[in-house]
Amino acid sequence: MPNGVAAHADAHGHAHAHHPAQQHHFETLQQQAEASTLGMWLFLVTEVMFFGGLFTAYMIYRIWYPEAWSLGSEELDIKLGGFNTVVLIGSSLTMAMAVRNAQVGRRIATVVQLIATMLLGLVFLIVKAFEYKHKYDLGHIPGANFHFEGPHADQVQIFISLYFAMTGLHALHMVIGFGLMTVITVMAWKGRFSKERYTPVELAGLYWHFVDIVWIFLFPLLYLVDRSHHFS
Repeated sequence: MPNGVAAHADAHGHAHAHHPAQQHHFETLQQQAEASTLGMWLFLVTEVMFFGGLFTAYMIYRIWYPEAWSLGSEELDIKLGGFNTVVLIGSSLTMAMAVRNAQVGRRIATVVQLIATMLLGLVFLIVKAFEYKHKYDLGHIPGANFHFEGPHADQVQIFISLYFAMTGLHALHMVIGFGLMTVITVMAWKGRFSKERYTPVELAGLYWHFVDIVWIFLFPLLYLVDRSHHFS
């Protein structure tokens, strides 16, 4: 009987053995991972609603002022916007590779791909800073000193205002993502992830892919709007 009790206690102890990274309020590491993933998806839903409001405002004003929207879009540098689009698509690829490497326990490869992702994100932000500087030099900063040589100046200013609001908030999310990726990269370098625990890398990947997807919508809406008739 004592042996049976001991065996039961031993089995009970193994059933509740905690992984070092497992929080005490979760029964298993898998349950913790599932809860974390659900939390990230719920957060991204709120982000979709947040950006959705900006997209809605954009579409309403575009319907009201189609000519001004076309003129405003022509003031944007389509080459820089296109370049940044390619950069972010590349960063999504490296992020996906980082997640895969984390899943199979390749520490060095994970770190390399995370660093590559951050470098591409940094390139994006630098290019965006050059775009903003060019707008400042042209006087295309919304406000009392806004300058636009052409018709519908007031309506074009609305377009430029939305451009700064939408791309500025997107850039802010990029900066936040950069900070998140820095933490994840340090953790990966220290060997905090394994085949059994890689959820933080996956969650960082979800956030990064979301930010990239937002830009995929922003680029055509801001840079390509109504340009087709100018090429015909």
